[in-house]
Amino acid sequence: MFMFSRFRQACRYHFYCTIQSSYSTFPSISRDRSRSLLSRLKVERNPERILEILRSSTLTPVAHIDRICFSVAITKLTDRKHFNGIREFIEELKTTRIDLRNEDFMCHAIIWYGQAKMLDDAIRSFEQMDELGIPRSVKSLNALLIACSVCENYKEECRIFLEFPKVYGIEPNLDTYNAAVKAFCIMGSSSSAFSLLAEMDKNFVKPDATTFGNLLTGFYIEEKLEDVGKVLKVMEQYGIKPGIDTYNIRIQSLCKLKRSEEAKALVDGMMSRGVKPNSTSYCNLIHGFCKEGNYEAAKNLLVDMRTKAIRPSANCYFVLASFLIEGGDFVSAFLVSQKSIENGWVPPYSLMTKLVKGLVSISKVDDARNIVKTIKQKFKNDDLTLII
Repeated sequence: MFMFSRFRQACRYHFYCTIQSSYSTFPSISRDRSRSLLSRLKVERNPERILEILRSSTLTPVAHIDRICFSVAITKLTDRKHFNGIREFIEELKTTRIDLRNEDFMCHAIIWYGQAKMLDDAIRSFEQMDELGIPRSVKSLNALLIACSVCENYKEECRIFLEFPKVYGIEPNLDTYNAAVKAFCIMGSSSSAFSLLAEMDKNFVKPDATTFGNLLTGFYIEEKLEDVGKVLKVMEQYGIKPGIDTYNIRIQSLCKLKRSEEAKALVDGMMSRGVKPNSTSYCNLIHGFCKEGNYEAAKNLLVDMRTKAIRPSANCYFVLASFLIEGGDFVSAFLVSQKSIENGWVPPYSLMTKLVKGLVSISKVDDARNIVKTIKQKFKNDDLTLII
């Protein structure tokens, strides 16, 4: 049995090598094959069949579409709680695919385990790299931190950041620190995260806009608004000028705190500082004002965008229409949806069905029919004809 197993492994590897050489010669064929596998994985529901499809292929994480195949499979297996199958498959790849015995693959394996909420297996994979003869670097440490983040186990992420660099002799880089800052902030320890700046200086790692964005988010979550100003001053000391991403973090954070008027004042003052707000800025504001029940202010933002020559995104329309429907303002929701459709963005099917029912309830049958017509063209579905 053992000899047969070894023979089967050898055949599998030989087949993979053959495929690899044909990949370089006929890249379009390999892409088509991977797309076919992806289509099969998307529709397959049986966990064992999903694993059979993976085992019958020679997917490699090097190729982008192959990584998508792996990710789709792991997600579907996780949804079906087929954790043993995930573990067996990944461990099989480690032992049978000699071509995958490298740090890049181990990083993918660690993140897949994180995606499956199997953090213990992700940590074990990191720790077993020595016995597999695979060199370990900051890249695999960062992959483990990503796995913790995907699992939303920020306590463990903080522990790993504090302990593993010393245990394994790894020098953290900017990505490592950014992951740690974010984890500490989510844990409600923004002050501890702020102190990491001194450690970064000591290790000659310069923080970037992402570092400070994570800090700003953390202090807003903890409602330590006085510390927000401190972060902005430290940014200046490092020569980092707040850009659109930094402003959007502040706008979104203020809106979450139901301080949308302050967020609007921040948007109004951006241009005087040489930063033009974008559709994301306004989408956050629309969401914020709607959450506070100020629908008029939210509707006026679309006008404000036109005044500033900023093109609304699909989400600006979808978010506003959704809240207007919730608030029972079906006429305004219809006008917003029509504007969205004129721009080529048909709102989601579920949103449109609610709008149709709402319009019918206030005797706006003609408007409802127009929406149904649009739904039929977009979604090829005529179920709504019974509503009218």
